[in-house]
Amino acid sequence: MSDLKPIEIVRELDKYIIGQDKAKRSVAIALRNRWRRRHVEEDLQDEISPKNIIMIGPTGVGKTEISRRLANLTDSPFFKVEASKFTEIGYVGRDVESMVRDLVDLTVNRMRDQAEDEVMDKAEKIAEEKVLDLLLPKTPVKPVKPFVEGEEGGMEEVDIQAVEDPQPEPAPDIHATDKTREKLRKMLQEGKLDDRMVDIDVTDQQGPMIEIFSTMGMEDIGMNIRDMMSNLMPKNTKRRKVTVAEALDILSEQEAENLVDMDKVVDKAIEMVEQSGIIFIDEIDKVAGTHAGTGPEVSREGVQRDLLPIVEGSTVPTKYGMVETDHILFIASGAFHTSKPSDLIPELQGRFPIRVELDSLGQKEFVRILTEPQNALLLQYIALLRTEGVNLSFDDSAVDEIARIAEEVNSRTENIGARRLHTLMEYLLEDILFNAPDIEEKNVTIDSGFVKERLKDVVADEDLSRYIL
Repeated sequence: MSDLKPIEIVRELDKYIIGQDKAKRSVAIALRNRWRRRHVEEDLQDEISPKNIIMIGPTGVGKTEISRRLANLTDSPFFKVEASKFTEIGYVGRDVESMVRDLVDLTVNRMRDQAEDEVMDKAEKIAEEKVLDLLLPKTPVKPVKPFVEGEEGGMEEVDIQAVEDPQPEPAPDIHATDKTREKLRKMLQEGKLDDRMVDIDVTDQQGPMIEIFSTMGMEDIGMNIRDMMSNLMPKNTKRRKVTVAEALDILSEQEAENLVDMDKVVDKAIEMVEQSGIIFIDEIDKVAGTHAGTGPEVSREGVQRDLLPIVEGSTVPTKYGMVETDHILFIASGAFHTSKPSDLIPELQGRFPIRVELDSLGQKEFVRILTEPQNALLLQYIALLRTEGVNLSFDDSAVDEIARIAEEVNSRTENIGARRLHTLMEYLLEDILFNAPDIEEKNVTIDSGFVKERLKDVVADEDLSRYIL
């Protein structure tokens, strides 16, 4: 759990997201409150519930980006899901509990990868020894008999290490074998044996084919049963001829898996999900409304009522065990063009006490989005073309013109926020991106004249701009 102060969280979010100060402050406070809860008296911790957030604003203004960056910043388990994918229990579609199961799956996989990274040094040493065994097999010990015929015809017991032959073969020089092994080890570490071929046994990842026929809407149960049946089946191995370098990688991964205690990994993952998990529910406005429908909008109120216990706090069964959702932070978002937050059922409204309206983006914000963030859109295209040896640059007038056109098109057609910049940039640089490998002039500067000339036809024709941009 991150111990960043709210002002530090906002400062980090500012590196990637322009504007939306209210939303940034809200998520920063919500995150800090989770840290504060972990440090109050134990008898109060369970009583303090997370202050879930609902973000309201048009598409492309930063709702999803704020949540995603927040999770990355705090290293919290994070899962994004569209509310429109869910249907009421009894209908064809995904049930709302699947979001929790998916979050747990992602967290377990991430924690397993981290655990394997921690033991990778030890796993690589074990893999090295196994490869050396393949390159220099150990000399088999010849079986011996504990009794030999005595001088007077009787049987005399001898030391087990004694050889059966009256004139034994000379024992292998252990010291010489050790020296050879160390020479091979040095060559292996230096990469001189990487191309040599060896035979190894690898686990067949596919395993036996198991078909589970589950009823519609029960896909998650079918997947859990399939996982359980796969674990009961013995793992198949197959012989593969690979290079020494490949053998080292394969064996290192296998040994890392063997060294990891999955019980501890699962326990830690479940704890992280329960204490610091974040679920981002997008398009919550698509299930707003109290009337039942048919088809893709089936029973929107039913979806809300199924969401309610998850958000309030309940226990969800997963293939890794029971998971409590009491302290998972839920962040919902929606444009609410045709509905409003009050169309949600009152109980669900009450579980999202913090409401934040995100501002629409204008020319000034578009200029900043194009230039200021660490992953600014202009920097991305400059880096892409640099791989072709093309030095692309934009003067200030070009940036202003792109931002102005983006604002104009958004006002005349659908307002899709900063996503308009992506479509504009692709259309603007289409010819340069296509001809970059063969272009002779490697220094290309984009000015306002180029922007106007390239985009004038699309901007002038409203129907065409609606279609293309």
